[in-house]
Amino acid sequence: MEIRVASMAFSFVFAAILASAWVLLNWIWLKPKKVEMMLRQQGFSGNSYKLLHGDTKEMFMMTKQAETTPISPFSHDIAQRVIPYYHHIIKYYGKNSFIWIGTTPSINIMDPQLIKEIMLRHDIFQKPRRIPLHRLVFSGMFMYEGEQWFRVRKIANPAFHLDKLKDMLPKMYISCNEMVKKWQNSIPEKDSYELDVWPDIKALTSDVISRTAFGSSYEDGRKIFELITQQVNLLKQVFYTYHIPGWRFLPTSANKKLKSSYKEIQELIEGIIKKREEVLKAGEASNDDLLGLLVESNRREIQGHGNKESGMSLEEVIEECKLFYLAGQETTASLIVWTMILLCRHQNWQERAREEVFQVFRNKEVRFDELNHLKEVNKILHEALRLYPPASLITRETIKETKLGDIIMPPGVLISMPIILLHQDEDYWGNGTAFNPDRFSQGVSKASKNDQVPFFPFSWGPRICIGQNFALMEAKLALAMLLQNFSFQLSPTYAHAPARGVTIQPQYGAHLILSKI
Repeated sequence: MEIRVASMAFSFVFAAILASAWVLLNWIWLKPKKVEMMLRQQGFSGNSYKLLHGDTKEMFMMTKQAETTPISPFSHDIAQRVIPYYHHIIKYYGKNSFIWIGTTPSINIMDPQLIKEIMLRHDIFQKPRRIPLHRLVFSGMFMYEGEQWFRVRKIANPAFHLDKLKDMLPKMYISCNEMVKKWQNSIPEKDSYELDVWPDIKALTSDVISRTAFGSSYEDGRKIFELITQQVNLLKQVFYTYHIPGWRFLPTSANKKLKSSYKEIQELIEGIIKKREEVLKAGEASNDDLLGLLVESNRREIQGHGNKESGMSLEEVIEECKLFYLAGQETTASLIVWTMILLCRHQNWQERAREEVFQVFRNKEVRFDELNHLKEVNKILHEALRLYPPASLITRETIKETKLGDIIMPPGVLISMPIILLHQDEDYWGNGTAFNPDRFSQGVSKASKNDQVPFFPFSWGPRICIGQNFALMEAKLALAMLLQNFSFQLSPTYAHAPARGVTIQPQYGAHLILSKI
C-alpha cells in the first residue's frame, strides 16, 4: 500500500514537473517562434527571435551609444538618436518590421489609417499590461482601460473645459512673469547674456502646474517633483529588464528606491487632497484649480448616483494628481524649449512671431481671447510638435486575436507606432526634416501632402490627451511673453542632443544667448 501511494505521489510530482517544463518551453521558445512565423508569412521582417531577451541587449547598447554623441551638424532628423533601435530596424527591414522585447514581438505600424484604427478600437488595442514598474511612476487615466477609464475620464473632463482653462490664465501669467523678470535681471543693460534656459523652463511649467492644479507655489510641490523625476530616471535604468518575470521583486537598489519613493509620493499627495476636501466641505475655498474641480466633479458624480462606486476612489484621485504633475510639466516644458531652439535656428520666423505678438498685444498683458489671434505662433507650435513630439513612440498591446487592415494580429503582441518617424516621413510631408510652419497655414487637416494627416503629437481618437488645450495655451502664453521681452539665439556652446525621457528633452540643456527687447 505504501509503495502504491509513493508511486502515485511520484507520478503526480513528475507530471507537475513535465507540465511546468512544457509551460516554460512554450513561453520562452515555442510560442515566440510560432508568432514569428505567423508575422513573416504576412510580410513582416525582423531579427530572428533570441532566447528570452530578444533584441533588448542590442537595443540597450544602441541607445547608450546614441546618447554619447550630439547631432552634428545640426539637424532635425533626430529619430536616430531618440529611438535609435527602432530607426535602425525600420531602415534595415522596412516599415513592415518587428522588434523583440524579450519573448514578445513589437510590431511597427506606420500607416496613418491603421494607427487611427488602433486608436479608435481601444477596447482591443490597450495600453501594455506587462510593465508593472511603470505603475510606480504613473498610472491614472493614462493607463486605465474599460469602465475605469470611462468613469475617470468623465469625471476629469469638466476640469479641462475651455471656460475653466480661461480662468487659469492669470495663474499661468504670474508664473511666466516671474521667469521673465528673473531673466531681465540677469541681463546687463544693452547687453546680452548666455543662459541654459532648460532648468528655468522646467521650473516654470512646474510652477504653472502647481498653481493651476493645487493652488500652491512650485516651492510647496518641489519635493513631489523631485521624487517623480527620480522615479522616471530609475525607470529608465530598469527598462531593459522589466520583461524578465520576477525581476521587479528582486531587492535591487533601483527596485527598492522606486517603491520607497512611490510610497512617499502617495503620502504627500494624499495629504494635499485631504486638506482640500476639508476646506471645500467647510466652504472656505473655491474650486478654481484642477484639484478643486476634480474633487467637486467627483462629489457631484457620487451624489448624482447615490453611491461611492460611481465616483473616483482616493487612490484614483492621487493617480490623477501625479499625472497633473508629470504630464502637465513635462509636455509643456518640452514644447516650449524646442520651440525656442527652433526659433534660434530660424531667425526669420522668430521675427515674424514677434511682429505678430506686438501687433496683437503691443506691450500689454497677454489676455485669453487675444491668444487665438496668434496665427503665426500657432503654426510655429504645431511645427515644433511635428519635429519634436512629446511622445516619440506610442505602444499598444492586443488583448485578443484581431484583424487590423489585412493583418491578423495574434493576442498578446505589442504594437509600436513611431510617431517621430511618421511626423518626418517624406511620403506625407515632402522634406519632413525641414522647419516650415507654413505647412499648417490651413490647419492640421491640410498640413500634409494627402488626406491621411499623420500628425499625432497628443495621440488621437477617444483617448487623445485630455490636457492638450492646457499645454498649448500655456506654451502660447509663455512664448508670447518671451517674444515681447527678449530676442534669442543659440550659444556656440549649445550641443544638439535630443534624448528620450518622459518626453523628448535636450540632454545637455538649452544654452541660448538672450538680449532684451
